[in-house]
Amino acid sequence: MAFCKRSGSLLRDVAARIPHLSPLPFEKGEANALNLKMKQPLFLNEEQVREHLRMAELIPVMEKALIDFSAGRVTQPVRSIISVDPPGGFLGLMPALTPDGLGLKAVTFYPSNTERGIPTHMATIFLVDPQTGMPLAIMDGRLITEMRTAAVSAAATKLLASPDAKVIAILGSGVQARSHVEALQLVRQFEEIRVWSPTLEHAKQFAQDIGATLLPSVEEAVRGADVIVTVTSSKTAVLKGAWVKPGCHVNAIGACRPDWRELDDQAMQNAVVFVDSREGALKESGDVILSEAKIYAELGEALAGTVPSRANERTVFKSLGMAVEDIAAATLVYRAATAA
Repeated sequence: MAFCKRSGSLLRDVAARIPHLSPLPFEKGEANALNLKMKQPLFLNEEQVREHLRMAELIPVMEKALIDFSAGRVTQPVRSIISVDPPGGFLGLMPALTPDGLGLKAVTFYPSNTERGIPTHMATIFLVDPQTGMPLAIMDGRLITEMRTAAVSAAATKLLASPDAKVIAILGSGVQARSHVEALQLVRQFEEIRVWSPTLEHAKQFAQDIGATLLPSVEEAVRGADVIVTVTSSKTAVLKGAWVKPGCHVNAIGACRPDWRELDDQAMQNAVVFVDSREGALKESGDVILSEAKIYAELGEALAGTVPSRANERTVFKSLGMAVEDIAAATLVYRAATAA
């Protein structure tokens, strides 16, 4: 149903058909003003989002979002997942009310898209005015998901990795691998980047693009590394704890289902384990559930200083991603776009 050209006519037509709303409880001028206030939401595609999102600005925003979540200032249920099988995809719905905004992300994850040459993750974010419920923006969420995930890992690395970390190993060669290289180099000065990926051609191109050393095995890539990032689509463990040196920090990004994992039991059980959300990890993380590793703290608790970071020990940050991160990032984009 569209508004009529004459201001206020739609409201009056509707009211005339509903007895308890007739006569309309405001005059024609007021109805016109109400119509004008109902602005169309802002629509932003991926390239428009890219124009307004900077990793250096995003990292502190993610730190605040994680602190707010762990302090109980965020209303956020664990994401609702619908399996689409065949072809083996997932649809996730992720709403959140935060101190800075209200919204919802709908995200799809189709691992088989790799064979089609299209992204495995796609998403849309819907922002709403928390005071009125009025739609503010509908924006592409694929890039936001990519960048906020890496920004959260950067926050974890900044807190938990050795200040003198020089060697980073990236397991994987997709968009998250690239984004993590960008983000983590903002918080540590790495002198050597190592790459391993099960997809050799992708790995060669990725290593060439970022000036990294491509290694033929996971063990060779991670032995002696100060920071390890696992960003694979593997459903079984690729990283063994026996290969991880004391004091190493691991960002575990893949394995987002309760029966998937990237890290073996030793890698999880011999580390101080941080998660973005306890509730989410105990429901969704195969790395946590299958290893029966003890969760030490949420990352937001450590960032707020309510628990010691234990940064001189082996640490694992198990990232699943949260709606509060998406809404915070989308709000950052929205404010930049409307201020432009």
